[in-house]
Amino acid sequence: MKKIVIVLVLTIFFSCKENGSARKPIKQVTVEQNWTEMQKKLSKYVTFKLTSDINVLTENERKMLPILIKAASIMNELFWYEAYGDKNQLLDSISNEDTKKFVEINYGPWDRLDGNIPFIEGVGNKPAGANYYPTDITKLEFDAFADENKSSLYTFVRRNKDGNLFTIPYHIQFKNEVKEVANLLLEASKLADDPGLKYYLELRAQAFLDDKYQASDLAWMDMKTNTLDIVIGPIETYEDQLYGNKASHEAYVLIKDQIWSEKLARFASFLPELQTGLPVSDTYKAEIPGIDSDLNAYDIVYYSGDCNAGSKTIAINLPNDETVQLQKGTRRLQLKNAMRAKFDIILKPISEVLIDSTQQKYITFNAFFANTMFHEVAHGLGIKNTINNKGTVRNALKEQASALEEGKADILGLYMVQQLHNKGELEGDIKDYMTTFMAGIFRSVRFGASSAHGKANMIRFNFFKEKGAFTKNEDGTYKVNYDKMEEAIRQLSYLILTLQGNGDYDGVVKLVEEKGIISPDLQRDLDKLSKANIPVDVIFEQGIEVLGL
Repeated sequence: MKKIVIVLVLTIFFSCKENGSARKPIKQVTVEQNWTEMQKKLSKYVTFKLTSDINVLTENERKMLPILIKAASIMNELFWYEAYGDKNQLLDSISNEDTKKFVEINYGPWDRLDGNIPFIEGVGNKPAGANYYPTDITKLEFDAFADENKSSLYTFVRRNKDGNLFTIPYHIQFKNEVKEVANLLLEASKLADDPGLKYYLELRAQAFLDDKYQASDLAWMDMKTNTLDIVIGPIETYEDQLYGNKASHEAYVLIKDQIWSEKLARFASFLPELQTGLPVSDTYKAEIPGIDSDLNAYDIVYYSGDCNAGSKTIAINLPNDETVQLQKGTRRLQLKNAMRAKFDIILKPISEVLIDSTQQKYITFNAFFANTMFHEVAHGLGIKNTINNKGTVRNALKEQASALEEGKADILGLYMVQQLHNKGELEGDIKDYMTTFMAGIFRSVRFGASSAHGKANMIRFNFFKEKGAFTKNEDGTYKVNYDKMEEAIRQLSYLILTLQGNGDYDGVVKLVEEKGIISPDLQRDLDKLSKANIPVDVIFEQGIEVLGL
């Protein structure tokens, strides 16, 4: 069997210098690694080309697109630093091209689809706080650290030469990069035909320079008529699994599908009614969701940074700022071309292996699209602030907040499907949505415990199993018990909403420990998917050349 030699790196994770420099190699070793092992890891992903009809854009919008993609591409470098540290030092230490490619997919030497297990010998486990904190920091030390910015979404925590903690704002750490991004956004704004897009780009440019994003979030919510769009900045907090405080840089460049968006627009108006009908007491649904919410379909033409690492996002619900959510609601962006790819290449083949043959007819793209869409809409339901003065749900639940919020959105999304189907607002058999939802659990569980979405799906699978929402046939396929699934949806919705409203950190930890696991039996089923060569996720051919610009 062919062998190759790879130069590997033993590292320490953070320097104690005031400049906040990242981990540096201290020793090099040479080992032999079986080439086919890395090929097997790469086979988890399948390549998909991100294209769209750019003829729907105006002349100025077509000129803007390369500028926005260039700005978006800078998010890759910022996220590399946040997730790992010095990208170039790591890549330069590796001679094998397949290993380099897998490092680039994962933005570091840890396999995001396999619980962040290191795949390069000697690097050690991934720090829970990624590169946002010193790796030796303790929670006791952090709690005692008297700095009002320590829990900010937009600061790094570092040690000075004396070993004392201090914070560095993102706009200082990334001074040169954010200046370039700001200039590119301003350049694009001068070409914007849509006044809302122009204003948003101007405000977003300024936000990169001072880490004050709320004004641009509000402006982004006010945009209604633009076809070209960009989501860019430090946004999600998934990468910080120590405290769940720090936001990671990412970007999406998008082209709105106006026809599909018109079809979806009416659903956001049902939010207040659906909030009232949630299966919890009034205390846990007293907040009124913003009704200035958009629900639109897009083709995505460029991913960058956090959203491009490991498993790829196929729908977006933003902004995350609770104040903006309560005042304006959120925008839900369905990434139609990426969604179609995952359905055709991944979900449908999964169903053919693991779903009862008599129920495979209920696996449909329309149901997958609706389930994904209402997942994003459901982020706006429930409660954002605890009922017992523990602050926001996000702060009260700390690093557990993201997984529980994703679990809430999944289960309330299916609740919304049920309610709207009962009202005659959704077409098709309700079995389509429930069976496709079940197949979707297998798809998302494969993202692993390092993913908030993967963890949420593990909890739901085990909860459904306990409640008899499905049974397993002798041939190893799963059959949905529709009546029992409906009751399980109600019970899990109640559990998650009350945990959030109570800010019950210990209760969430217990739920994750008991149900956020993959049993040996389920793992054997997931192994069947790998043996059938069904990929776990996608990587993209993307950019200006792919679009023919």
